[in-house]
Amino acid sequence: MIIDKLLKDFFFHCQFEKNLNPKTLNAYTIDIKQFKAFNNIETLSINDVDKDVLKEYIRHLYSIDLKPKSIKRKLATLKSFFNYLEFEEIILVSPFRKMRISIKEQKSLPKTIDIRNIRKLFKYVYKIKSNNKETESFSYKTIVRDIAILELLFATGLRVSEVSNMKYSNIDLSSGNIRILGKGNKERTIQICDQEVKLILKEYFSLFKDEIYKNKCFFINRLGNKLSEQSISNMIKKYQKNANVGQHLTPHMFRHSFATMLLEEGVDIRYIQGMLGHSSISTTQIYTQINMKQQKKILSTKHPRRNLQFII
Repeated sequence: MIIDKLLKDFFFHCQFEKNLNPKTLNAYTIDIKQFKAFNNIETLSINDVDKDVLKEYIRHLYSIDLKPKSIKRKLATLKSFFNYLEFEEIILVSPFRKMRISIKEQKSLPKTIDIRNIRKLFKYVYKIKSNNKETESFSYKTIVRDIAILELLFATGLRVSEVSNMKYSNIDLSSGNIRILGKGNKERTIQICDQEVKLILKEYFSLFKDEIYKNKCFFINRLGNKLSEQSISNMIKKYQKNANVGQHLTPHMFRHSFATMLLEEGVDIRYIQGMLGHSSISTTQIYTQINMKQQKKILSTKHPRRNLQFII
């Protein structure tokens, strides 16, 4: 069978049978399109795509200076494709079974926000709110919504996608419990315990409740629709610039800061794992490396031994 037809069948399987989320489907689409374009591979018979062809493709991916993480993802997509073909008995054995692929990627530590910059950012947005006396204006409603999002990101460590897709039915404003549907449709609950965070969320809800009831999504844009992930990123970028915060900020940095600061306070890493929604503890353990970096800084600058001098 021609590989192009099989790739279309595989994509149908991913979308409608495996019910993969839109982001994963988009990544698969990009990976498959790139594979099809390689040496007109889409015109080949599936039986012609063996481990030698795949090795040549891997060399090609390295030759265009892709990062190891991107190469691993593209090969994972292809591996899923050939596993699908094997399961459907279109091929006898996946060529990946006859390959040993080891792609090492340099681990980069998650970037966190300096607590001084967090303080500076929040001081700025709350000042805008207090200076705006027209509580019925859209500008006032917008700043309340934006503060609610910033507070939520910092208080819970939620992913920006989880904030954007949050449903009104999933949040209990009286108790502060939020039910989250995370990656892989895994559900977890996280509590908002800070009273100021609860208050700003309640004020936001009171200002947008008509749109929220209508749309069912909790965070609403100016058109009354769901607030997108990109809009949240742009909002943070705007306030970072206007507040003269020198550090580049992204929504995910609030998540990293949430985890790192809890770890520095001595919170067990398994509790942090549960709050972040990580399926594996190894994913969460990267924050221990940041903690070690902080530990070194503390010991080198704060330990009393540095002030002791002995004369021999």
